Amino acid sequence: MAGRVAAPQLVPIGIGTDGGGSSRIPAACCGVVGFKQTLGLVPHDLTPDGFGNQSHITPMTRTVMDTAVMLEAMAGPDRCDPRSLGLATPDFVAAARPDGDLGGVRIAWRPFLGNDKLSAEVRVACETALKVLEELGAIIIPVADDFQTTEPIWLVLTQSFWNARFRRYVAQFGNRMSDTLIRQMDTGAAHSAVALQEAMFERTRVFRQIEGWFSTCDLVATPTLSRTALPIGHDFFAPIEIDGEIADTVRKSWYPYTLPFNLSGSPAVTLPCGFGADGLPIGLQLVGPHLGDAQLLRTAALYEMDAPWADRRPAI
Repeated sequence: MAGRVAAPQLVPIGIGTDGGGSSRIPAACCGVVGFKQTLGLVPHDLTPDGFGNQSHITPMTRTVMDTAVMLEAMAGPDRCDPRSLGLATPDFVAAARPDGDLGGVRIAWRPFLGNDKLSAEVRVACETALKVLEELGAIIIPVADDFQTTEPIWLVLTQSFWNARFRRYVAQFGNRMSDTLIRQMDTGAAHSAVALQEAMFERTRVFRQIEGWFSTCDLVATPTLSRTALPIGHDFFAPIEIDGEIADTVRKSWYPYTLPFNLSGSPAVTLPCGFGADGLPIGLQLVGPHLGDAQLLRTAALYEMDAPWADRRPAI
C-alpha cells in the first residue's frame, strides 16, 4: 500500500445520504463500500416529500458484511415513509455471506451511461474486477450505450425541491449557505409547474427503462466514476479533465453513473476495484433490479472474498 491512498479507518461505519450519488461518490473516492438500497427499504423520516423522494439514507462501510449488519438495523417499514410500507426486509446478513459461487448470474457491463469519456485506467480496473466475477461463474455481457443523460431530469426535480425547501432561508442565512447551492437554486428558480410534472413523467420512463434491462440480465455493472477523485478545489461548474482531454462538467462527466439509479430507486453498490496512477481508489458499481438488494450483497461479498480490500489504508 505504499503510496496508495484510501480511507484511514477513523470510524468503523458511517451513514450517508444519497440523492444523486452523494454516498457512492465519496465511497468510491475513498476505497470503501457505498450501498444505496432500493428506495423505501430504509425509511426516510427527514424528507418533506415522501412520495416524490429520490434520496436514500445509506450505510458506508469497510466491508460488505458491515453494510449488511447496518441494513439489518436500518431497514424496515415505518409509517413516516409511504414507500417503506409493505416492503419485506431480507436477511441481509445471510445474503452477505460469501457462500457458493455466481454460476449463471448474468451481469451486463455498461462502461458508458450517456457520457462519452472514461479514463482508460478506470476501464481496465473495472474490467479486471469483472474477470474476477466471471471466474466465480458470472456471465459478463457487454452492452453498447443506449442511454441518454438523466441530468436534465434530475436538475428540474432537484432544483425545484431545493428552491421549495431552502429559498425561504436565503435572506436570513444566505451568508452561511454554500455558493454552489445558491447558484444551483438560482439556475432552477424559473422551472415551471409543467416542467416539474414533465420531469416526473420522465422519471417514470427512466424507471421503466432501467427495470427493463433486467429482463435479459440479473445485475448491471458500470464504473462508479469516470476517473479518480478530482482536486478538492475544482470548480463544480467547470469542465473536468479525463486522460488529458477536457470533458464536460462534474455531474455530466464524472458521475453520470450514479444519478440514474436515484431516479429509478434501484439498489446500487460501489466496491473498491483498484487504484489509479495517482494512487487514488477506483470503484466498480453494481446495480440490481427493484428489491434486488440481497442478490447485490451476495455478489459483492463473493467479489470481496476473491479481491479483498479492507486491510488497505494510507500511512498516517
